[in-house]
Amino acid sequence: MSKALATQGAAGNPEIALTIRAGGIETNYHDVGSGFPALFIHGSGPGVSAWANWRLVMPPLAERLRLIAPDMAGFGFSERRPGLRYELDTWVAQAIGVLDALGLEQADVVGNSFGGALALAMAIRHPSRVRRLVLMGSVGVSFPITEGLDAVWGYTPSFENMRRIMDYFAWDRSLVNDELAELRYRASIRPGFHESFSAMFPAPRQRWVDALASREEDIRALPHETLVVHGRDDKVIPLLTSLRLADWIDRSQLHVYGRCGHWTQIEHAARFAKLVGDFLTEPARN
Repeated sequence: MSKALATQGAAGNPEIALTIRAGGIETNYHDVGSGFPALFIHGSGPGVSAWANWRLVMPPLAERLRLIAPDMAGFGFSERRPGLRYELDTWVAQAIGVLDALGLEQADVVGNSFGGALALAMAIRHPSRVRRLVLMGSVGVSFPITEGLDAVWGYTPSFENMRRIMDYFAWDRSLVNDELAELRYRASIRPGFHESFSAMFPAPRQRWVDALASREEDIRALPHETLVVHGRDDKVIPLLTSLRLADWIDRSQLHVYGRCGHWTQIEHAARFAKLVGDFLTEPARN
């Protein structure tokens, strides 16, 4: 799909970029930089989009690799089709569909939180399509749902509720201010945004943690070089998940950021971009 289709983003909204049909879903996506392609899959917060999730690390990473960041179905500015099932099978098919539509046989896959579960499932189901994995604050293994994740998935639109759930995301309280909460609240009430979001994770929400989890034996069988990243002070996804992933994946390395919550790519943007850029561009190891 030609980059000439990126007309709406140029008109003033940086969240809207290119459009491609992926897995049967009209998908808004960003495609910047050059080099070996890396698919970046965002998290599942209310009002999230690929751009909102990755905006701080896109410029430095685009200097080193080709960064492709789609809005997954039900999020951002991708299609919200009546009757579409928001589940792992749909999202994995869409992600593989992005690679297919762009003519990419293989890519690295970087997944944030919810996106980490999709990245894991992609590597398990389509191992030849994934070269390396980066899992950041990742879902994808079962754990008792945290108060933070339950609050995020249970969000109902109001400025007060957005301000409250943002308190779970960052260790650095200076990042959590009324201005940002207002911006995220406004994003969450765009037409169709909350309708799709509320359909994804209705209570009781432990079942959705489990539905996004891959089997231990499948994770242990992964042959991919994998970088596991987590904030030590994460109140949304417990550090235990990344410790478990690093233990189960043979060719993994683990990086834990102290004084950091769930927003690793925001609270430690420059360090995160360097860490991930180095990992994805270094020569393959035996």
